[in-house]
Amino acid sequence: MKSKYVHLVFVIFGLWFISCSSDIPDSKKVIVIQPFGDFKTSISKEVYRQIKKIYPATVLKKSVLLPQQAYYAPRNRYRADSLIRFLGQNNKGDSIVIGLTNKDISTTKGKTADWGVMGLGYCPGRSCVVSTFRLSNKNAAEQFYKVAIHELGHTQGLKHCPIKNCFMRDAEGGNHCPIKNCFMRDAEGGNHLNEEIGFCNACKQTLLERGWLL
Repeated sequence: MKSKYVHLVFVIFGLWFISCSSDIPDSKKVIVIQPFGDFKTSISKEVYRQIKKIYPATVLKKSVLLPQQAYYAPRNRYRADSLIRFLGQNNKGDSIVIGLTNKDISTTKGKTADWGVMGLGYCPGRSCVVSTFRLSNKNAAEQFYKVAIHELGHTQGLKHCPIKNCFMRDAEGGNHCPIKNCFMRDAEGGNHLNEEIGFCNACKQTLLERGWLL
């Protein structure tokens, strides 16, 4: 009789644990950093170091060639949407991939067929891409990290944020997330990035629920 009672207790506990486990954030997803071409190793390692501090399940891959199908010859650019598609096709398992490049990248914005951007991600999504091409030389590594973390935030479902010093601030003052593409552009060299110091409380809470260490 006692053994049956103990067994029943374990069954009840097991059912309770399973029901509660559904509320536990899934922290098994891996962030994969994928440099393209001759991207500077020093910058990719610095981005890796900083992202790994707030999301330990992060890996840095060896550089691969930029896919030729993403090249846009009329402007000597690479289409960011095509790069994201390429990263997604090569994304194995439950991971998020961020591509790093020093080439100019672009996407379509409204009636503008080819609009230069610093980064592009989907909201939410499993891949994004960022470029150093439009950043100023001053504090380039720091600025690039902020662009990278901004696009990774979009993959986690974060929309553009109205708070001026949040990493998710929209560089243009508008919200492009409702039209699926979330991108950051600043033709003046990313001066606004100096004002961004971290995630605001609302954005931080969303990431904490997804297993980020902030």
